[in-house]
Amino acid sequence: MSEKQVEKIHKTKNKQKPWETIIISDNLSWNEFSKINYYLYDLPGLKPVISVGRNYPYNESYSHVLGYVAYASQNDLSSNEVISDRHVPGLRVGKNGLEKTFETELIGTNTIQRFEVNAYGKRINQLEVQNGNQGKSLRISIDTEIQNYTSELLRDEAGSISIMDIYTGEIIAMNSSPSFNPNDFLYGIGKKKWKDLNSNPSKPLTNKTISGLYSPGSTIKPIVALSALENNIISPDLKVNCKGHKNPLELYGSKYHCWKKKGHGYMALSNAIKQSCDTYFYEVSRLLGVDRLNETARKFGLGDIVLKNFFDNEKKGVVPSTKWKKEAIGQNWYLGETLITGIGQGYFQTNPLQICLMTAQLANGGFKITPRIIDDKYALQPTINAWREEFTNRNNNLNLKDGALTRLHRNPENIKFVLDALYGATNEPMGTSYRSRLTKEGYIYAGKTGTSQVRKITEEERKLELKNKDLPYEKRDHALFTAFAPYKNPRYAVSIVIEHGGTGSSGAAPIAKKIIKRVIDRHQLRKKFQLDLFQEV
Repeated sequence: MSEKQVEKIHKTKNKQKPWETIIISDNLSWNEFSKINYYLYDLPGLKPVISVGRNYPYNESYSHVLGYVAYASQNDLSSNEVISDRHVPGLRVGKNGLEKTFETELIGTNTIQRFEVNAYGKRINQLEVQNGNQGKSLRISIDTEIQNYTSELLRDEAGSISIMDIYTGEIIAMNSSPSFNPNDFLYGIGKKKWKDLNSNPSKPLTNKTISGLYSPGSTIKPIVALSALENNIISPDLKVNCKGHKNPLELYGSKYHCWKKKGHGYMALSNAIKQSCDTYFYEVSRLLGVDRLNETARKFGLGDIVLKNFFDNEKKGVVPSTKWKKEAIGQNWYLGETLITGIGQGYFQTNPLQICLMTAQLANGGFKITPRIIDDKYALQPTINAWREEFTNRNNNLNLKDGALTRLHRNPENIKFVLDALYGATNEPMGTSYRSRLTKEGYIYAGKTGTSQVRKITEEERKLELKNKDLPYEKRDHALFTAFAPYKNPRYAVSIVIEHGGTGSSGAAPIAKKIIKRVIDRHQLRKKFQLDLFQEV
């Protein structure tokens, strides 16, 4: 040991009672442990101990889900009575993630030995032994093979992948990149490594899936369309002429561009979703108004905590409204802000898991689900029974019984219209994710691309017609994609965000194509280890 380490041990000793234990060193190699035992006769008062310790076998894959453990701090002791009551030297406790949330269930109790000692702290007689109890075990819903695969797909990228069961709300995968190795924290992380993690501009310590906030871009357009249909603001036949970004819409001196240079021409609603026409959705949002859009978006999970009671670092984001702006900023709402909100820009802020939940609740027919990450069959049972009842009622052409499930829609035909349009966006020529489609029966999916601007584009830059790949990394748009699969009898929702990945069609949709195939391939195998959660239709 270095002189500094020895000095630290002496300082610790002087602060403690003579009989209290001091940990000289931990995490010894087997060679070191053997050497200590060999010289034990010459080391009075020292006792080598083999104890249980945390190990994270999947390294970075689960870091943001599980979190990590480290030595209990003074703050841990003062804020948690269970930790304070069971504290012993060297105790490690959860610092974030599920490790922190479920600390009181996981911690267990230590075996305690009580000794009679003399004035010098030397043990004279053993008085008592209290055997400890192991903490509870928790089973989470995440599929490890899928979780590891998402880590591979996100390697060298900053972003997030989320996958959810659209009926039970179970999280199948939830990955944020870049990540960190939780094993580095077990015995105290080095200063250099800690500094590197904190100074990394890609923020490896941030769980982007629940704490990263992004403008949803065009992934919000299905909700804008649904809101307009549900409120009888438009019919699916409404035609709007898109003239492209060379001839933008002008309103009160401001210009509102479509992404397509030459424009889309006259569009109806289905084609506008399929080709993601901004000009069409400027008009729809103008007619709809931001407050009605806010109401629909919040129904489908945007602007609220998704995994309630699981993570304390999840962010709500912002679904703007006239009231929100007045309270948060102290200013009135302007019509131009409604237009850009309708294409998922402006004040709109969502996390990737919210987008996944939004898509899941569209894909299941417009019913509310409660996302969960702990695999508890008893908690799931009411949900399972409700879905079984719903499917039975559908088959018998009966109305859904009150209270079985919560409807998020008024007219099921509006949900069906939006889902069909999303099918076209992925599986029909001119669809924005057509190049990333899967054609084999059983793998066909439906989805929506999104491109989230990170800054305002100047007129000079528009004239130069610079592509994302020609811009510095930090000025490139974020790429988003959300989908459900399979299209017939859907079961899973996916959302992907690639920071500064360019367009959703090129930066995110190709990743979805790979992950959706793997998820569907795993479906039957996973069912063998789960309850039959719902009756297949």
